[in-house]
Amino acid sequence: METEAQEWVCSVKVATVWTDPASARELDSPGTTNPVLLAEWLEALTYKERLALCDENRIQTQLLYGEPVLVEKIEGEWAKIIAMWQPSKKDTRGYPGWVPVKQLQKSTYVDSIGFARVSSVKVQLWDKEGNPLLVIPFNTILPIIAEDKSAFTVQTPQGEARLLKEHAEFATSMEQYPKRTAEDAVTLGEQYLDLLYLWGGMSPYGYDCSGFTYNMLKACGYLIPRDAGDQAGSGEEISLSDPSAWKKGDLLFFANDEGTGPVRHVGFYYGNGQLLHSPSTGKTVEILTLEGSKLEKEICAVRRFAV
Repeated sequence: METEAQEWVCSVKVATVWTDPASARELDSPGTTNPVLLAEWLEALTYKERLALCDENRIQTQLLYGEPVLVEKIEGEWAKIIAMWQPSKKDTRGYPGWVPVKQLQKSTYVDSIGFARVSSVKVQLWDKEGNPLLVIPFNTILPIIAEDKSAFTVQTPQGEARLLKEHAEFATSMEQYPKRTAEDAVTLGEQYLDLLYLWGGMSPYGYDCSGFTYNMLKACGYLIPRDAGDQAGSGEEISLSDPSAWKKGDLLFFANDEGTGPVRHVGFYYGNGQLLHSPSTGKTVEILTLEGSKLEKEICAVRRFAV
């Protein structure tokens, strides 16, 4: 069924954006339901099954709860979408892919007084009667329709809900989140040390390399491109040949063929010749000493997005 592009929102805590409807395997069904069984899905995947998400180009990215998308068309149980908050050279409007229709909901206008961004790793959302509604992840952004001393009342795909202020950051608009330092982005990233890598991952259930840098900088008030190659083409260029000019929180980019191939990896410079990054399938977020590592000879660009 063809439809005009219209705005919908993600209605599960994390929705995976697939390359096409055939990309989701039967074993991925816990990740395509509503409510989504995200932890159960990921915990059941073997290394080989996780690797296939990348090697077979099955996953593009992920959406967070309440994140807006443009739905271009619906085919059966799947929607072709554009993730508008995820800049990409693949489409000037945002990041394209396919999501199960059951994980989306048509957007409704709300007269908001601002926006709440989840600042904790994961946080409980409560219904108006004080019952637990849903656990939502870091960087989820929801419109605020009221507030009291301890909580924001936010509009969600499930209706009005309460988000405790101690777990959220307020802004009057999406463009007015306070700009924090590059070191703040690194400090946020340290919360995810030992988190297992997930190709296409954009949440505390697993990040890929550029999803990790994108989200830590997004939490500091900077909306950067979603993919490593696009990230390497933006930001302030810093001298590649002078490591003394690199600052903690700069992004370091890496490419095959000793840095001459296409960009394939990104991480935060940690200072002291070290890298904070989400490496690859089967590995976890770590701080790596570059000297003597494979990555040392693959550095191809340094970019600064925050000071």
